[in-house]
Amino acid sequence: MPNLENTEAVRDKGQEPRPLDAFDRKILGELAVDAGLSYAELGHRAGLSAPAVHERVKRLRASGRIRSTVAVLDGPATGKPFLAFVHVDSTGWGKTKELLAISALPEVEEIHSVAGDACMLLKVRCASSRALEGLLARLYALPCVKATRSYVVLSTFLERTPQAGITSALEEAPLVAPPGDVSG
Repeated sequence: MPNLENTEAVRDKGQEPRPLDAFDRKILGELAVDAGLSYAELGHRAGLSAPAVHERVKRLRASGRIRSTVAVLDGPATGKPFLAFVHVDSTGWGKTKELLAISALPEVEEIHSVAGDACMLLKVRCASSRALEGLLARLYALPCVKATRSYVVLSTFLERTPQAGITSALEEAPLVAPPGDVSG
């Protein structure tokens, strides 16, 4: 006899990934530093056996917590020492097909839709200021772009991929000084 109850919601829901534990965070932290570690070395660093680490890495990949394993290239060493962040103001909604097509350029590393005084934020790495000027000219050729603001990076003190650790204290309410207390 067929089940007449609608079970689509159960089938479509999918399995929620389990929360990350300390071992998962340790594994992710080590992989963020060096994704080429063997399972044996990763197990040694995380305090688990190589097969246990292998199973955890498979689960982390399946859950989408590890999206890919890539080489992190050095911009200046690859001929692109000129790093800039470009705020893009557009008419209407900024996320247009034409504006997102700029992602085809290898100089464009990131595109973000943002809240604030700009619609989009781009992270671009170019060979020179002249190349940045050419990229900006391409942006201005789009009918939806009305203005840009570029911030050229002079020095980089930290650049990294997302990290596995969480600073719990950031979730706590900020300390407020009592009235009249000017220390701090």
